[in-house]
Parts: sequence; C-alpha cells; structure tokens
Amino acid sequence: MTRYEPGAHVETRGDAPAVIAAESGAILTYRELDERSKRVARLLREAGLRPGDHVAILLENHPRYFEIVWGAQRAGLYTTPINWHLKAEEVGYIVEDCEATALFTSKQLAPIARELEPHLGRVGLRLMLDGTAPGFASYEDAISGQPPKALENEIEGAIMFYSSGTTGRPKGIKPPLSGAAFGETSGGLTTLFQFKYGVTADSIYLCPAPLYHAAPLGWTTSIQRLGGTIVLMERYDAAKALALIERYRVTHAQFVPTHFVRMLKLPEAERKRFDVSSLEKAVHAAAPCPIDVKRAMIAWFGDAIEEYYAGSEGNGFCAIGAQEWLARPGSVGKPLLGKLHILDENGNELPAGEAGQIWFESGTRFEYHNDPKKTGEAFNDRGFSSLGDVGYVDADGYLFLTDRISHMIISGGVNIYPQEVENELVMHPAVADVAVIGVPHPEMGEQVKAVVVAADGARPGPELEAELIAFTRARIAHYKCPTSVDFAESLPRLPTGKLRKAELRKHYWSAIDGDSPRR
Repeated sequence: MTRYEPGAHVETRGDAPAVIAAESGAILTYRELDERSKRVARLLREAGLRPGDHVAILLENHPRYFEIVWGAQRAGLYTTPINWHLKAEEVGYIVEDCEATALFTSKQLAPIARELEPHLGRVGLRLMLDGTAPGFASYEDAISGQPPKALENEIEGAIMFYSSGTTGRPKGIKPPLSGAAFGETSGGLTTLFQFKYGVTADSIYLCPAPLYHAAPLGWTTSIQRLGGTIVLMERYDAAKALALIERYRVTHAQFVPTHFVRMLKLPEAERKRFDVSSLEKAVHAAAPCPIDVKRAMIAWFGDAIEEYYAGSEGNGFCAIGAQEWLARPGSVGKPLLGKLHILDENGNELPAGEAGQIWFESGTRFEYHNDPKKTGEAFNDRGFSSLGDVGYVDADGYLFLTDRISHMIISGGVNIYPQEVENELVMHPAVADVAVIGVPHPEMGEQVKAVVVAADGARPGPELEAELIAFTRARIAHYKCPTSVDFAESLPRLPTGKLRKAELRKHYWSAIDGDSPRR
C-alpha cells in the first residue's frame, strides 16, 4: 500500500534532503524529519492534546517548521500557522481564537512572544526553538526526551489557516478532520501535484513565500508526502531566487505576480545570467497577474508558467497553462474542482461575458471558526460557496477575474475594479509598486486614487503624477483612471505580495467625519 507521508521515504531516501535552508545551506533529511516529527507527536500527546485539539506555530521560515507541522499532523491535531509580521495583540487574538493549547515559536521572535502572556491562558505547552525566553521552555530539550516512535493511533490532522485579515479580524478556515489513518490517503493537493504538475520524489521545489500562508505550506507538505526536496527561502529576493533555481536545479516553484514584477525589474543583464532551464513548472496564484507581466514571464520561462485560482477554503480550483493563456490573455483557466457559477446580486445566473460574483458548486464544506455569520455568508441557498471575488466566463468556460467585491470602487454609481488600473500602472518604468483605492468625494461618493512607490531614479512629485494619470488615460476608459496620485515609501503588503487595502484605505477615510480627506 502506498503511503503519503515523510516516513514513507526513509527506506529509499532517508539521507536525501527533505528541506534545504536557502540562506545557511542547512539540511533536514527525511530520516531526521520522520524521527523528529514522531518525537513532537509524542510530546503533544503527553501534554494532553487529543485529536481535534489545536496547536499554534509562530515561526519564521525555519527548516524545523516542518517537523512541528508533521508532528501535529500525526497526532490528529489542528495546526494554525501565524503570521509573524503581526503585532503581539494580533498574534494573541489568533492564539486565543483558535483555542490553541500548545504554542511553538523561536528565539528570533522572542520580542513578540514575551508580549503574548495575557493571551496564553489556555496554552499549557509553550516551546521556543534556538533558545529560551521567560515563559517558554526549550523545544530541543523537550523533544529530545521523547522516543522517535510512532504513536499507536496516528490519524490525520488538518491545517486551520487564518484569512489574511485584509478587512476586519482574520478568521480561521476550519476544514473537517478526515478521520483517516496518517499517511493512508494522499489528499487532493498531493494528487493534483502528481498528475497536474508532475511532482515526484526527484522534484526540487523552491519556496519563496512565508509558510504561514496556505499555498506555501500546502505545497511544501504535499511535496514532502511525495518525497521531493524543499529549498526554503527566509524571505523573497528576486536575484537570490533566480540564483537558487540555477544552483539547486529547481524543477518546481510557486510565485505571486509581485515576485514576477520584481524579477522583471532586475537589469536585463542580471536576469539573463541565471540558468532557469531546470524549471518544469513555475506556478503563480494569489492575485491577478498583469497581462504584460505574464507575457514577459512566458517569453522568459516558456511553457513552465502555469496559473491557478483557488482559496484556502478548498471549494474550487481553476488552472491554465501558458499556451492556453496566450490564446485567452487574462484568464485563470477552467475549473478542475467545482462547477463555476457567475451570479448577480440577486443570485441570478449571468451569461458569458458578464461580470458577477464567482461561486463554486462543489461537495467541499468548510466553516469560519467562531464565526457562523461569515460561514453563512460564504454559502448561498443552493449550497454554492464564494471567496468574494468578481469575474466572468467566456463562451468556452474560461474564468477571468476582475477584482474582489470588497475592493470595488463606486464612483457616481459606476463600479470600478482597481485591479485593472493597477495592472496598467505597474508597467510604467517609474512605478515600483502601486495600489488603487477609492477615496471619499463629496459629489461622486468615491474617486479613484493611486498610491505609488516610485522606482529607483524616479522623482515623485506633480510632474510624475501628471505623467502617470496620462499613462492610464491612454490605455483604459477615463472614468476608471486615477484623478490623483500619492507617493509613498512602501505599501502595506503581506510577504506573499497580497496588499492590505483596508489598512491603506484607513489613511484616507479616517477623516470622513472630520476634516477634509487627505490627498
């Protein structure tokens, strides 16, 4: 019987790397990962955690992240990875909300960990890697006291990710536990990687994004179920990512459009000096990719470029290859999981070419932890579920995204989707990063504003503002174009590249009841 878990590869690949830390070159072998995850599982069980209980991980992209995740997975627990860029109060909210009774962190994050005490009332097991801090015991000492033997009753746990929190408090996305014996089933992602993306034990996967997000952790653990090697970056750097692809002969990687933009903005001579011919699949997702960016990446990486559209909720999955995309620029593909429905605000099915809310009809059920209202809003009366995105399908059933409902600007009663404007502006050579939002306007309700991070060598100011406005007006309808441009040193992005627009909007909407809004 085929087993889908790291221990299944010890006999044939025990000394092969399960993880390579990109910065230090440190290696965690399959034998070490298997043994240490067994120790973690026993430690958690000894601490009183039982199947269905919750573990929280507040950890940077650390090679030992995986032994903790697999230990919790073996013990049938829910694991919640936490964004370590959050403030202590935000971290504490998630620890409390997910009802964690064990917390793993590291010496690097001790400044945050020390502030968590008010939120750790139910957390009996508090462990720190690479050192200790008041209130936290040594992780290394704790697991060394456990034998590297499998639990008698290993069952599959699950990951409970929290939404990015772009609007309001983040919510845990809680899948049901399968009840399956550990390693006996591959899971949907693993099957997808095998048959759609050709992942095998010989695959080498570059992870350039934080493991606390769904795709990076889902992809890396699925590849470890199949015996492949993970090259783990601590943080993304475009030139370093290209160097790692060349050095390790990376076969698979996943990116977001922001990663591509940063690659393309490297000097051409620097870009071309790296050998990326080992790449079989360079998959991207998480946000719509500007058409010109994608064309340039296909010209560079060739048919290795793949795209998918999905969410942590697991309710649907669309995919498209490079040649398909070139025939339908802007599409995110056809569904491989779930049946697509494009509905208007009254729930009526819209014809091909008309934009509406995207819904998936599938057997997947999920809930938002401790939020029955949000769970209810994610499903309609026919049982379809939605991630809150807007788009349309063409006559052949290919899906095109336009924006998220929560990002839509309504100016003079007209709906404007910022992503379209951002896709144009990001291609201007003077723009390093951009966000388009709606800001208050006494007559129109909202007007379109671009917030731009200027590229090196560009001079922010009225002249560049006028140039950027003219640039967009030459490419898209005038009513969609920004009426003003602000310049900023940086934008509030998550490390995955996702923009925290709620945080950006606060700057302009906070004065709505007082002084005039800031430009």
